[in-house]
Amino acid sequence: MLDSQKHVFWQALLVTILIFGIGVFIGVILENWRTNKISNLYEKSELDLLDVKLQTEIYSIGNFNCDKAVKENIEFADKIFEEAKILYRYKKANRLTEKNLAIQHKKYDLLRTMLLINSIKIKEKCSNSYYEVVYFYVLNDASYDIKAKQNVFSKLLNELKKIKGKEILLIPIAGDNEISAVKIILEKYNINENELPIILIDRKTKITEIQTIDELLRYF
Repeated sequence: MLDSQKHVFWQALLVTILIFGIGVFIGVILENWRTNKISNLYEKSELDLLDVKLQTEIYSIGNFNCDKAVKENIEFADKIFEEAKILYRYKKANRLTEKNLAIQHKKYDLLRTMLLINSIKIKEKCSNSYYEVVYFYVLNDASYDIKAKQNVFSKLLNELKKIKGKEILLIPIAGDNEISAVKIILEKYNINENELPIILIDRKTKITEIQTIDELLRYF
């Protein structure tokens, strides 16, 4: 009887180890797939941004079509914004390869910062035909209160984009991701990391407290 119980115990243990091992293996494959997808999205977006930046440089040679330049810049920003949502979902679900996703997130922050610089150049040449909305947020070690606040901000900005559409160029950037270019921009517009999250409109208006879409719409 004792030998039979031991046999059943070892069988159950081996089955448990096997199931656990399969689960870990599948988890690693899934996370690698997520990371590869983000990497592919980034590489394509990087090429798109280089195209937009080259167009801007060409336009700077002389007169150019502002409507076309603005349209292409906003369309690219919209694309990056949608991809940012994918990155956020992957980061939220990630458990096993967080380091890889962190690297991809830093790449995207650099990409969005380049997009902001490109927008600034375009607006210097064109009339203010759209609103430039930059959302600087906390990525690492955010407190419960900050996470709750950022959840509100994100929902309101999503709603704002749905309402205003192409009138808004919306760029989310992590303000604490140890990127020198981002730190320089924060310093240039007198934004301290302790103030994050913050919404910056046309590099002039700072919003640190807001609760409803009606409050946000007053700035547009």
